[in-house]
Amino acid sequence: MMSEKMLNTEKPPLRILLCAPRGFCAGVVRAIDAVERAIEKYGAPVYVRHEIVHNKYVVESLRQKGAVFVEELDEVPEGDRPVIFSAHGVPKAVPEEAGRRKLFAIDATCPLVTKVHREAIVHFKRGREIVLIGHAGHPEVIGTMGQLPAGVVVLIETAREARIFQPRDTEKIAYVTQTTLSVDDTAEIVAILRERFPSIVGPHKEDICYATTNRQEAVKRVAPQVDAMIVVGAPNSSNSQRLCEVAERSGCRNTVLVQRAADIDWSVFRNIKSLGLAAGASAPEVLVEEIIDTFASRYGVSVENVSGPAEDVFFPLPRELRNDAAE
Repeated sequence: MMSEKMLNTEKPPLRILLCAPRGFCAGVVRAIDAVERAIEKYGAPVYVRHEIVHNKYVVESLRQKGAVFVEELDEVPEGDRPVIFSAHGVPKAVPEEAGRRKLFAIDATCPLVTKVHREAIVHFKRGREIVLIGHAGHPEVIGTMGQLPAGVVVLIETAREARIFQPRDTEKIAYVTQTTLSVDDTAEIVAILRERFPSIVGPHKEDICYATTNRQEAVKRVAPQVDAMIVVGAPNSSNSQRLCEVAERSGCRNTVLVQRAADIDWSVFRNIKSLGLAAGASAPEVLVEEIIDTFASRYGVSVENVSGPAEDVFFPLPRELRNDAAE
């Protein structure tokens, strides 16, 4: 015991500031629960179009339980096996195709993404040209643009694009946004659009989700206080990438995105005395703990929680899976 204590004192000290809230948001919990409940209720395999959430650990865990991940519905065989649409949402053509093929489709789209879809449809019905603020190629953007005919929604990614955008009618224009954007970048783009087009109509309540906003606020508080920062998340996770950008802009240039402990490049963390640790909305807490444990094997670690707003949002499972929800 004495030698173990002496060994610990030889480790350089490291103060870890742990951002909260972090990890799974209500939409991610709902999507993961939907896959697990479908496997429990209907047996394996259960097909999932696209990664249910952007996290390799989560996807692999569900695959081991009986989920089969596909990119398109033509990879799903005929029959009565469930096929689940991911939390990011899908173009309107996808459920239509599922209906034509009589597939047993379950929609696990995050309700906050569905809200954006509905807003876009309402604007279209009222004859407004629609601007979508978001990132090209992201599944959520593809899904939102796919709710309406091609060419109806104009995608704007940057402040520069907002400055040069020319609508057909400056009096009949509306905007919606991807739910996982940088709060500050989006505010800049919206301000430009509002200055140029005072009649532009926006959402009654902003589209960027509560989890994205809360996690970015936590990172803003921690980043100026630390020598380095780790965001736990996947490279294709928009909200995780935005956390890295926010950390860098808030004063921590030494910020890296890490999927799990095995991916840590230790050359980045030489001679640090403080570390910020945050997690994207689809990163499970077990991966955060894994990274803390790995640093504790090299450093004398002390962990401080930096808490933000408490999150108590809950979304019920898709209707097809609710019958045994209380069991």
